[in-house]
Amino acid sequence: MSQAENRPWMDPARSPDERADLLIAAMTLDELIGLVHGPMPNLLDEVPTDAARGAGYVPGVPRLGVPAQNATDASLGVANPRKVREGDGATALPSGLALASTWSPELARQAGAMVGAEARAKGFNVLLGGGVNLTREPRCGRNFEYLGEDPLLAGVLCGEAVAGAQSNDIVCTVKHFALNDQETCRHVVDVRIDEAALRESDLLAFQIAIERGEPGSVMSAYNRVNGDWCGENDFLLNRVLKGDWAYPGWVMSDWGGCHSTAKAALAGLDQESGYQLDKQVYFGALLKEAVEAGEVPFERLADMAHRILRSLIARGFLDRSCERTEIDYAAHEAVAQAAAEAGCVLLKNEGDLLPLKPGVKVAIIGGHADVGVLSGGGSSQVIPVGGPSLEIPVEIGPSSAFSRITYHPSAPLAAIAARAGEALYADGQDLAAAMAIAGQADVAIVFAEQWTTEAEDVPTLALPNDQHTLIAAVASANPLTVVVLETGGPVTMPWLEDVQGVLQAWYSGSKGGEAMARLLFGEAEPAGRLPITYPKSTDDLPRPRVPGMIFGPPEEGRTIPTSYPDVQQHKGRFSIDHPEGAAVGYRWFDREGKDVLFPFGFGLSYTRFAFEDLRLEGGETVRARFVAANVGERPGVAVPQLYARVAGADGRETLRLIGWARLELAPGERREVEILADPRLLAAYDITVPGWRIAGGVVSVSLRTNALAEALGGAVELAARTFAP
Repeated sequence: MSQAENRPWMDPARSPDERADLLIAAMTLDELIGLVHGPMPNLLDEVPTDAARGAGYVPGVPRLGVPAQNATDASLGVANPRKVREGDGATALPSGLALASTWSPELARQAGAMVGAEARAKGFNVLLGGGVNLTREPRCGRNFEYLGEDPLLAGVLCGEAVAGAQSNDIVCTVKHFALNDQETCRHVVDVRIDEAALRESDLLAFQIAIERGEPGSVMSAYNRVNGDWCGENDFLLNRVLKGDWAYPGWVMSDWGGCHSTAKAALAGLDQESGYQLDKQVYFGALLKEAVEAGEVPFERLADMAHRILRSLIARGFLDRSCERTEIDYAAHEAVAQAAAEAGCVLLKNEGDLLPLKPGVKVAIIGGHADVGVLSGGGSSQVIPVGGPSLEIPVEIGPSSAFSRITYHPSAPLAAIAARAGEALYADGQDLAAAMAIAGQADVAIVFAEQWTTEAEDVPTLALPNDQHTLIAAVASANPLTVVVLETGGPVTMPWLEDVQGVLQAWYSGSKGGEAMARLLFGEAEPAGRLPITYPKSTDDLPRPRVPGMIFGPPEEGRTIPTSYPDVQQHKGRFSIDHPEGAAVGYRWFDREGKDVLFPFGFGLSYTRFAFEDLRLEGGETVRARFVAANVGERPGVAVPQLYARVAGADGRETLRLIGWARLELAPGERREVEILADPRLLAAYDITVPGWRIAGGVVSVSLRTNALAEALGGAVELAARTFAP
């Protein structure tokens, strides 16, 4: 008897759904239960031989040819928590905000493919990436992992990154579903928002990402939404994800994010992840008992298993083994460097100070620029190949349990010194010393940093450790001062008028120092555009203070803000209202008429662009055609952005990004461009349909270089219609 006859689920000619059904029919109840929960392998007394020592492990079913699931955190590169895999480094991408700043679906796909390739080569087959939570709270400590504040931009880039990762025959997630927009009290907070506003914003970002990337799994968030934990939220999981969107994959909990057995299973959770972090193992013996008692129908357990197996089969788990292979780290670092160069955003360049000329005398100050480049903390932390150049212990706060302030060994000082005539350095701790070398140099470059991490938010948007004073002092000593920002999000800039240049470099990854130097000296062209608004003050935000954040000291001498559950003032549960609704980020500032420091979509270039001959067509959606030209003397990247003013379900008109193009143009080059809008961005969500409704009539459309700078405008007439959610 052939294998196809003996094991028909091994026949690759059959569909993933058919093969999954055949497998389930051959499995015992215990084997089905085994598929739907798994531990963190490094917390087991004995680590299984087929565990890859990452974030998660689910045993396979060897007798049926089903391999184990080995999951790794890999938002920005393959993580190695607590360095459990001794000597195992990985290539670090720049932060998610840096990737979003590229506005490049192609670079997002390449970045995802690179991380997926390393994950597979290290023996992992489930990648916990695909972060697409919108930036509702700019002080959120995890914003650096995500892709900004706009649902279209974030959804498209996330989808491309997921597709790139899964091109390596592995499963990638999208996460954290949904509204995990702050880290403070993330395990207890209940996020309140009406359905239509949620559909028009955060859920639309997830929907676009899932459509483009077809992820094998969705990870639920820690928080509650409208009363129910995300991991047992029937509206999110059953009605929206599996119902309206017909998502065929499985929903896994976040680690420590499972809270029940029957309720979670019936609400749509398919797998309990890292069960040691839950109060008890909900999807093990308790689920088996619930199935045997009829509390959870067997058909629901079979559906849970089917969704898992279907995704595994679709990614080739039964047909191709996941064996450890050699990695071309040099090639992967080139991908990381390309993303870093394309994602840095030039925010100011007074008097065309930049690019610097080779041979210039430069003073380099602060930011540990002599050591490396900063990275964000938490589960996305990548340990670089060869080890970090610097690690600083975190002694207080929730992140102290698993984070260190880590620098990748790509020192800006060395990269700049290789291009400068002379490079002086001061660490910035001594103001007099910093001012002294700044005064001796032709140009001073201050590297300012802000470390952010999972599990904590920052209390303000100010640079920490009085770096504002350092920047002002250096600028007073040398009027030709450039600030390079290594931050996890937007910051305030009281010194902005005192400096000549500002480069937002984010967390720049494995080759960040080299990328910064190439941009500063004009070997690479500034191409980044902001995926997030820089407010002038936290007073201008929908919530001037982070809800739930308290200030110490919970212990004597501790004065930092904290979200420790045992010391927060909101014991157990509290809610956050979102009166801004779908008006996230630039939509909020535009609607409220608030000035900003730098708008969404902003970014300077070393060349100049012109846009002309805008032609608009209406009907069922908006089609825009125009001509883009590089009218400067250097090559560059133009990012024309198409916006429309649309009334949402609340009846209030807001500005919405409805499309964009990213164009690499040579000097003098002209190019015809076409942008076709996703009709959901021209619609309001109508819960009575239910679905999307375009009211019909005239809509204002504009071509812009950022959310505030209109280049060309016009109007189109849209046909009234409704369509599925």
